[in-house]
Amino acid sequence: MRLRIFTEPQQGASYETLLAVAKATEDLGFDAFFRSDHYLKMGDVSGLPGPSDAWITLAGLARETSRIRLGTLVTAATFRYPGPLAISVAQVDQMSGGRVDFGIGTGWFGEEHTAYGIPFPSLGERFERLEEQLQIITGLWRTPEGETFDFEGRHYTLKDSPALPKPARPDGPPVLVGGVGAKRTPRLAAQYADEYNVPFHKVDDTAAAFGRVRAASEAQDRTRPMVYSAAQVVCCGRDEAEIKRRADAIGRDVDELRENGLCGTPAEIVEKLGRFAEIGTECVYLQVLDLNDLNHLELLAFEVLNKL
Repeated sequence: MRLRIFTEPQQGASYETLLAVAKATEDLGFDAFFRSDHYLKMGDVSGLPGPSDAWITLAGLARETSRIRLGTLVTAATFRYPGPLAISVAQVDQMSGGRVDFGIGTGWFGEEHTAYGIPFPSLGERFERLEEQLQIITGLWRTPEGETFDFEGRHYTLKDSPALPKPARPDGPPVLVGGVGAKRTPRLAAQYADEYNVPFHKVDDTAAAFGRVRAASEAQDRTRPMVYSAAQVVCCGRDEAEIKRRADAIGRDVDELRENGLCGTPAEIVEKLGRFAEIGTECVYLQVLDLNDLNHLELLAFEVLNKL
């Protein structure tokens, strides 16, 4: 099982803080550094120094790291037009030497759209736009050099696009689609994604969601492999006092975290990761909420990652 570090910078983080976490992620042996793509804080936090753009951040980290993969969990299709987004992601992929994973979703946080003047259509339209963006972005990346790309959909139209620049890989970065919707999400994942992610659900619910995507893949006669992954908030300590201290620092209750996330001693977390592995989870995104606690990452690396 691969472990990836997943951050929520909208809650309050400078680029320097994210760089420190990314470098620790690389030095300690984790597989990847991911960040959310949000423009507004959530909950009772200051959010200072304010939001940062996901792909600008990842462009910087692409030049300041050398091994770890980099990506979003997940970019909102409402935030950017698909053509410019394809250009940005391809450029970051080139800057990193092909280390980008591209996570994309419908967008869900209405308040951040209102705060920054971004249209927020109905859920049905957001799914329509997401599917068109998946078609366009992957189509642009996979168009051979010297040829052009055309697309005519309900929401986006492209004509004679040179489909440049190209990402490092000929077929583009791996595409990640997540969520637990019963119908539309499994179909989109099966059709377009290289990885399907279930965020912040219990083991049984995650297994059920995996099953829906497997069924959708079979219905579409999909032949290429799918990576199945999960995201879980993590709070690890050597003893109960350290666990409570870390839970208090992120404003969470220990019992609730034990029930709904990866919380406890390293042995407890390894045991729960084993239950995720039993249902076919190949990769887990550890949502680290206190980005100033690099000792937390060290403990996870030495006592959890090294035990898997």
